[in-house]
Amino acid sequence: MIACAAPAGAQAHAETLDAAKPFAAMSASVHSLRDSLVVLARAQVGTKYIRGGQSPERGFDCSGLVRYVMAALKVSMPRTARQQALSGLAVGRDTTRLRPGDLLTFGKGKRGVSHIGIYIGGGRYVHASSGAGRVIESDIGRSSSPLVRAWSGVRRVVAGSQADSTRGGDGS
Repeated sequence: MIACAAPAGAQAHAETLDAAKPFAAMSASVHSLRDSLVVLARAQVGTKYIRGGQSPERGFDCSGLVRYVMAALKVSMPRTARQQALSGLAVGRDTTRLRPGDLLTFGKGKRGVSHIGIYIGGGRYVHASSGAGRVIESDIGRSSSPLVRAWSGVRRVVAGSQADSTRGGDGS
């Protein structure tokens, strides 16, 4: 076995780099939390849709899915999509600013928010779709129709770290 020692100044240099980035560990933990949100949300794809549903065993509605995923990571959320759309910080509908774990809100007019999903990166989000009858992954750029509500906003409940890219908000 060969052991090698670091040069005398290497440890001091490493400590200086750590001191220059005092929040690096926190930033890494935020990325880890976002990754966990994405994994947990994707794990629910295929679960049946049920109005008022809040668990994988019984099924989900859109806000029940969001609440379940966030609660698993100790992030408390209100029950309805309309209430959840007031949580966290409002973020503009600029796809270059999206981060995995952001909540995408849908709806229009006087009714306001009537649907919510979890952005997972790559221009895609996971949501419980009443039309599909299950939790699905969809493209954020899909056109609205009588069955597809218009994308109306973004809420960030997991703050911290930079946007994932300048192209699509997803690192791709």
